[in-house]
Amino acid sequence: MSTLPPEGTTILLADDDDLLRERLARAFRDRGYPTTTAASHDEALARFDEDPTDLAVLDLRLGQDNGLQLLAALKERAPDLSVVMLSGYGSLPTAVDAVRLGASDFVAKPATADAVLAAFAREIGEAGATYEAPSLEWTEWEHLQRVLSECGGNISQAARRLRMHRRTLQRKLQKYPPRR
Repeated sequence: MSTLPPEGTTILLADDDDLLRERLARAFRDRGYPTTTAASHDEALARFDEDPTDLAVLDLRLGQDNGLQLLAALKERAPDLSVVMLSGYGSLPTAVDAVRLGASDFVAKPATADAVLAAFAREIGEAGATYEAPSLEWTEWEHLQRVLSECGGNISQAARRLRMHRRTLQRKLQKYPPRR
């Protein structure tokens, strides 16, 4: 990974998925980027008005709210704000709309902190800013961990949600996390 936005650059992260939002915020903080989080359009605007950030990461769908509306409101407040949009439901027309409204990039979920930071690096013109997608095994491992966490560590409930046998899930979880 190349040099990314300078350490200490502040980030606003708006996503209605509590688990993803907190995991991504923690990953940004661990990399030296102070991060403010919000779960809704109104909360994100209030947080930004209190303490403007250098960068913003916005989910396309914020519960009943629309991330594109939040993007427009933030760009109205700070025209030079760099914004990356996240979406698990992205489509080409939506990505085009986001870029027209001023987004720097559009990253598909599940997104990693490295993928988002690489998107910002591409926007600020960092030479050699690259992102290598995580392996399929790593993505599966993260998904299993997320579902298990959502089930409060209950293996049987997680296995039912994942539509797999409980023993199969236990075997997968006993293995060490795969390399990215």
